[in-house]
Amino acid sequence: MKEGYIIRDQEKTHFITATVVDWIDVFTNKSYKDVVIDSLNYCIKRRGMILYGYVIMSNHVHLIMQSKDGKLSDLIRDFKKFTATTILKEINTKPESRREWMLERFKKATKTHARNKNYQFWRYGNHAEEIYSEKFLWSKLDYIHLNPVRAGIVEKASHYLYSSATNYIDGKGVLSNIELAANPVINVLRPSSFYRNE
Repeated sequence: MKEGYIIRDQEKTHFITATVVDWIDVFTNKSYKDVVIDSLNYCIKRRGMILYGYVIMSNHVHLIMQSKDGKLSDLIRDFKKFTATTILKEINTKPESRREWMLERFKKATKTHARNKNYQFWRYGNHAEEIYSEKFLWSKLDYIHLNPVRAGIVEKASHYLYSSATNYIDGKGVLSNIELAANPVINVLRPSSFYRNE
């Protein structure tokens, strides 16, 4: 059964959440975060992904993205499949103190769905929300950029390496090919400016 958040228009920008099964803190390991970064880079350069913002937290990833080809669901599916396969391979082949425990959780998750046979890394669904206005886009960008601050990881959003906050503040980041959203300038001397996006 599909969850309530589905992608109705494949060409529109969406806020996406990819969550690791059982909320396992996989991304406390830098090499697994780097797999996500490498995959995003590939998708931007070769698969037509337009990425407006992202954050990689310990057990989930938020993306604000669009597909140039109008095939957003395919792009998300391929991104999740590649990252899952690559991270599971690294868990199996590189030193990992929680290997047995994590693999047991990923194996157990396959019992409730027939799609994966050995391991399921990502939870099903993407909690997709269509970006329907500039105001909504900026509320989601603020939400994802402040995620590491709310989690107590950093004091300032721009201090978190695995987020597009640095791209918006300094013009550079771990991913250099972020499509920066236009920042609305508000004339504070004119009260009607505050209601422009409502």
